[in-house]
Amino acid sequence: MTAPTHDDWLRRAKEFRPPRLHLIDGAEEAGGGSAFPVVSPRDGQVLTEVADAGTAEIDAAVAAARRAFDNGPWPRLAPAERGRVLVRLADLLDAHRAELALTVSLETGKPIGEAHDIELRAVTQTFRWYGQLADKLTDESPHTAPDALALVTREPAGVVGAVVPWNFPLTLAGWKVAPALAAGCTVVLKPSENSPLSALLLGRLALEAGLPPGVLNVVNGDGPVAGRALGVHPDVDVLAFTGSTAVGRHYLRYAADSNLKRVWLELGGKSPNIVLPDAPDLDKAAATAAWGIFFNQGEMCTAPSRLLVHSSIAEQVTEAVVARARALRVGDPLDPETEMGALVGEDHLTRVLGHVRTATEDGARLRTGGSRTLTGTGGVYLEPTVFDRVAPDSRLAREEVFGPVLAVLAFDDLDEAVALANATEYGLAAGLWTSDLSTAHRVSRALKAGTVWVNCYEEGDLTVPFGGVKRSGNGRDKSVHALEKYTELKTTWIQL
Repeated sequence: MTAPTHDDWLRRAKEFRPPRLHLIDGAEEAGGGSAFPVVSPRDGQVLTEVADAGTAEIDAAVAAARRAFDNGPWPRLAPAERGRVLVRLADLLDAHRAELALTVSLETGKPIGEAHDIELRAVTQTFRWYGQLADKLTDESPHTAPDALALVTREPAGVVGAVVPWNFPLTLAGWKVAPALAAGCTVVLKPSENSPLSALLLGRLALEAGLPPGVLNVVNGDGPVAGRALGVHPDVDVLAFTGSTAVGRHYLRYAADSNLKRVWLELGGKSPNIVLPDAPDLDKAAATAAWGIFFNQGEMCTAPSRLLVHSSIAEQVTEAVVARARALRVGDPLDPETEMGALVGEDHLTRVLGHVRTATEDGARLRTGGSRTLTGTGGVYLEPTVFDRVAPDSRLAREEVFGPVLAVLAFDDLDEAVALANATEYGLAAGLWTSDLSTAHRVSRALKAGTVWVNCYEEGDLTVPFGGVKRSGNGRDKSVHALEKYTELKTTWIQL
């Protein structure tokens, strides 16, 4: 089948009719009647207005999830049957791939190729993987005294509140919803107000796949109202959040002020990417560094936003990254040739440009980019930006930008590189480029990060866990380990 062209996607965009209502207890609900606009960063146009949840809508969604958990069939189904529903959902996601990719691209500014080939592939694989895993888990029967039998069982934790951001709206929803459902939990999903449309479509497809009403509810709304209402709700047993460290703190407070619900956080990052002189391929290291910071417009918590390069090769590597940045095609997200699309919104662009301004004030050298571009489109676009001569104690070296802005820092020896890499409050990910196996092991162990990529970046699959340390959060998404967030251990001791 021939891949859709730019004109094909433009035509589909004109016919775009997105959902706008909450999904509560298997039905679409307008709630109290208030609504907010969803603006496309592609051209500044309003895509639609969606229902805006207040406390009443959150209460209704949580009540539906509670009924479905306490009295409904989902937690009581055989795990294999739950798995079959999740696999059917994966099939439906695949069948609706073009519609979902268009929705993601329009609401976030993500290039359509990345939305279609990366985001949709990831969310489809997530539901399929957890669906196939659902009946593969076993309980424990520890060896005890001969006159007793001990059983350790995993039981679904209950009602899960999942709050996800806009940068990967379907992937990150899948990372939370799929394992929660596989475990037998019920879910209230609150997407970002920037990207509610794809989540509403996910909810519709889940019902079509056979998920009982109330098992997955989707409510739109902002963090201070809807997010807070979910965080403080006494009938939410688990809260899973991906977003900023500042908002993560709020959810911990909400838990303390309510029912002490478990809160799992995947937060910000300021990930280092270390390039040593013995890197197996310096061109590949530079190309990967450029791809990593400019992929998804740099709107990634794992983005390798600090490039740490040995001083003997710093200029060579920096020049290669700058050349790639200048060659990158910034354009309409609906054009399959576009390599970097629009930032998510005007407010976010203003924050990123603020980081560019303060980097210059702090003495960093701007090598390329740094300005808004494509202003005639009405959209939100920024040039790929690279700074070098960045001071380790500067704001650009310490603060998360969440945009296509790279900070290059030079070092003279390995100990200095590790110290620079760990000189951050975050600990989500890191990269290392070396040909020495011993160095790879020693440095990986020394780096304070949840994931370390060696001679690559952003690689992996669903078999490996993902999450951070320090102020990058706790708990893990992906892999079997994600189920630990959505289950409770029960010990049963039987005296024989």
